[in-house]
Amino acid sequence: MTTPPHRTRLTFHGPLSEARADALVRRLTRHRPTTVLDIGCGSGELMLRVLASAPEATGTGIDLDTDDLARGRKAAADRGLASRARFLEESATGTSRGPADLVLCVGSSQALGDRLPEALGELRRLVTDHGRVLLGEGFWQRTPTPDELSRMWPDAAVTDHHDLAALIGLAVEAGFRPEWTETASLDEWEEFESGYLADTEVWLAENPRHPLAEETRQRVDRHRARWLAYRGVLGLAYLTLVPTV
Repeated sequence: MTTPPHRTRLTFHGPLSEARADALVRRLTRHRPTTVLDIGCGSGELMLRVLASAPEATGTGIDLDTDDLARGRKAAADRGLASRARFLEESATGTSRGPADLVLCVGSSQALGDRLPEALGELRRLVTDHGRVLLGEGFWQRTPTPDELSRMWPDAAVTDHHDLAALIGLAVEAGFRPEWTETASLDEWEEFESGYLADTEVWLAENPRHPLAEETRQRVDRHRARWLAYRGVLGLAYLTLVPTV
C-alpha cells in the first residue's frame, strides 16, 4: 500500500533559509570549534554544515527520532563526515555529552527542561567558557488574541512564549551575552510550513480515495489551520550566545 510521503521537501526542520544557514555557519565557525553538540538534532543538517566548514571539529547529535537519526547518519556518510559525526538516540535531559565548543539548540529547548530558564541554565553548563550557543527559540511577535490561541496547538496559552526582549533577558540572566540576534522572516516561515505539507498535499490530490486519504486529509488540514493561526504572531529567534566567564 502506497503511504503518504512526509517532509521530503524540507532541508531544515524549521524556518531557516539557505542564506541564513550559510551566515550562521560562517559566524559559528569563526572561533574554530573543535567539538559540536546538537540538542534535538533531527537529521543534523546544520551540524553537518558546521563540520564541513570546521574540518578539525567532531559533532554529536542527540535526538529520539530514529528516522531522523538514520537520515543524519546517511547524510554524514554521503558527505564524507561519518568519522566526525555521531547521531545518538537518547534523551538530552541531564546529558553528559558536554561541554562543547559549540552547542546547537534550535527549536529543542524543551528537551533540556520544562521551563526556559532551566533550559538556558543547561545550555550554559553544556558550553565551554569560550564557546558559543545557537539558540533557536519561539517568541511572540505580538500578544495573540484568545481566538488565535484557540486555533493554535492544543491548550495554547500566552505563557507558552515570551516576547523577544524577555527572551534575550532570560539568556543574559542565565550567563550569556547575545552576540547576534536575528529572527525568521515571514518568507522563511511560509517556505517551511508549505514545504512541510507540500508532498502530502500532492499525494492527497492524486490519491483522493486511498484508504489512508481521509485520516491524512484531516491531519494535514489541522496542521495548516494551526500554522495559519500563528502566522505573523509566533516568531522564531536565532540567538548566537556567548557565555559570560
